[in-house]
Amino acid sequence: MPLLVIGLLLFFIPHLLPETGLRDHVRVKLPSEAAYKGAFSLATAIGLGLIVLGKSQATFFMIWQPPFEWRVVSHFLMLPGMILVTAGNIPPSHLAAVTRNPMLLGVGLWGLAHLWSNGDLASILLFGSFTLWSMVKFVTMWEVARRVSCPPGILWDAMAVLLGSLLYALLAMFHGHLFGVGLNFA
Repeated sequence: MPLLVIGLLLFFIPHLLPETGLRDHVRVKLPSEAAYKGAFSLATAIGLGLIVLGKSQATFFMIWQPPFEWRVVSHFLMLPGMILVTAGNIPPSHLAAVTRNPMLLGVGLWGLAHLWSNGDLASILLFGSFTLWSMVKFVTMWEVARRVSCPPGILWDAMAVLLGSLLYALLAMFHGHLFGVGLNFA
């Protein structure tokens, strides 16, 4: 469990620097913008690696028992979550313009879906922290999110839905191979 916690801290501390007002302080201490971006990327990459390793090695300690017959709720949250994550990573769409920061909303839905299905301590730490982080970032970035110079295109809305649905289908198909837990839709 310590690796998971260290990984979460290494991931979230750099991502929360703007909200704490420390980003400019850290940038001044480093020799260049490239050094700041490199340090940010390195901390994030190491954090993600430790999150994966820490979650895989964490002792299973059940906090609450998710309702088995309601597990389908996770699927209903994941599909729009994957569409939103996709919309946040393609050129401007109407979906992105309306939601302002679809990537963060998608991560929030991903976290909620997994909190609904997993009641063990490591999962609560992992998915709860990502859900909380995404909601904090969404609120704090509301004014600056997705300000683009070109108008949104309906083609990119269609691409977000198509690619997000494909991503959801692939994750559902290979969830057991990737994460050790197969999905049951029944």
